[in-house]
Amino acid sequence: MTRVFNFSAGPATLPESVLRQAAEEMLDWQGSGMSVMEMSHRGKEFISICETAEADLRTLLAVPPNFRILFMQGGGLAENAIVPMNLSRGGAVDVVVTGAWSQKSLKEARKYADARAAASNEADGHTTLPPAAAWQLRRDAAYVHVCSNETIHGIEMHTLPDLAALGCRAPLVVDCSSHILSRGIDWSRVGLAFAGAQKNIGPAGVTIVIVREDLLGHALPICPSAFDYRNVADNASMYNTPPTYGIYIAGLVFQWIRAQGGVAEMERRAVEKAQLLYGYLDDNGGFYANRVQHGARSRMNVPFFLADERLNEPFLAGAKAAGLIQLKGHKSVGGMRASIYNAMPLAGVQALVAYMRDFAARHG
Repeated sequence: MTRVFNFSAGPATLPESVLRQAAEEMLDWQGSGMSVMEMSHRGKEFISICETAEADLRTLLAVPPNFRILFMQGGGLAENAIVPMNLSRGGAVDVVVTGAWSQKSLKEARKYADARAAASNEADGHTTLPPAAAWQLRRDAAYVHVCSNETIHGIEMHTLPDLAALGCRAPLVVDCSSHILSRGIDWSRVGLAFAGAQKNIGPAGVTIVIVREDLLGHALPICPSAFDYRNVADNASMYNTPPTYGIYIAGLVFQWIRAQGGVAEMERRAVEKAQLLYGYLDDNGGFYANRVQHGARSRMNVPFFLADERLNEPFLAGAKAAGLIQLKGHKSVGGMRASIYNAMPLAGVQALVAYMRDFAARHG
């Protein structure tokens, strides 16, 4: 068997040791005689899996005791509706638009609340971050929404805004789907954080919501009961059948991260990988380019472009032959994109840079 280096933005690469453990336990989880896929979500076996996963996640991200961790479904896209149905109370919602995902958040929130863009980088093609001091925040906003890492455009907020310092009392809602567990979270600045699992945690199907307890219990009457954070929290994520196998894999990934040295080690590796790739993109003689302002560059999702776009298809074909896959950029942006999540080893980025050098030498 030959494993490729998979640079997909999601569903994304997983640690090989996690996949091997899941394979070993597929037919018989720890002597239970059954697969995790076959377990009752209310049985003692799965309850132990879920409780361990929640405890490990709380430890990894240093989640305070007054925050609840929920395992939900629907992905980050569904949370764009679930959040306003739970937190907006039908009032004002401010969204900071920094790329395609926060644009979707704004559009969806408008169905349930008076949502508007408090700032936007659309005019510069989503290549910079609007400075927090310039955000137009309303005093009566129920919450302020940011996407702290924009997967498509390769934009990352390296520091979360301090809304209190900006004179805003609203809780901050953070979509951190594509860089969760690659760095710590300052919970003193956050009311709710959510993340679809398929980018940096596990398979598609699980959505993690970490919400401050005082924000529970305010769902709009139209909110489906299975999406009411209070219901989900009161039932320990078992109000309805959760994505059990996805939670199991997420739990294995949490254990893997702890064994590697925790979130601090994941961040060190992320910085190392990003510096290697961006370093080459900035010093290759103009054959490739990244268009994002340096201080706004994502450490997880790195879009880049070939100066001669006629070489795009040969580049992708050669990369695939070299065992480097899923490098085609999002259709709305074009070019290339390398997603270098926690599970992508440094060797994968080294192989990519080596291939890029060789391709440029042959076609430059």
